[in-house]
Amino acid sequence: MGLFDDFSLFLETRLEEFLRNNPQLELQALEEQLREQAAETSRLITDLKTQEKQLQTEILNIAQEIQRWHARIEKAQAAARQDLAQAAREREAALLRQGNQRWGQMEVLKEQIKQTEALQGQIRVRQEEVRAKAQTVRSSGEPTQAGQATSGWYQSTPATDSDLLEEKFQRWEMDEELEELKRSMGR
Repeated sequence: MGLFDDFSLFLETRLEEFLRNNPQLELQALEEQLREQAAETSRLITDLKTQEKQLQTEILNIAQEIQRWHARIEKAQAAARQDLAQAAREREAALLRQGNQRWGQMEVLKEQIKQTEALQGQIRVRQEEVRAKAQTVRSSGEPTQAGQATSGWYQSTPATDSDLLEEKFQRWEMDEELEELKRSMGR
């Protein structure tokens, strides 16, 4: 198992190194991960809302049962059947407990829905941030490996040391922003 773990770690390290050297690919990977998270969050919200509807239906059914047993309590009391009235009161109390339990479950579900919707909003914000970063990378015209080695008459001005320094700083700052974005995503 140790050899497999070592090989897996080696591959992960190489992949991370490759992505660091190719920020546009790293951004594409982040975009895909965020798309998957958004889809998963949407499915979760749908499931939670379905569960909430089911609980609402159960609560309404329990409320109708409580009304029915309450009417039976009154009917048994009017007929001086205390034995039936007492049994009906116990049934009504059990239904009330069951209804309160379902109500509590529904409140928990509502809170989960709110939290999941908030998470969905955060994912959307992160998607926009990643799209903006990707656009910045694409529009900055970051030279590729081949582009860095070429020079020729078509270059309008020769690269000065300050231009190269500016380019290095921009690349470094972009890498820092990517790392911060990954940390904020909990990666």
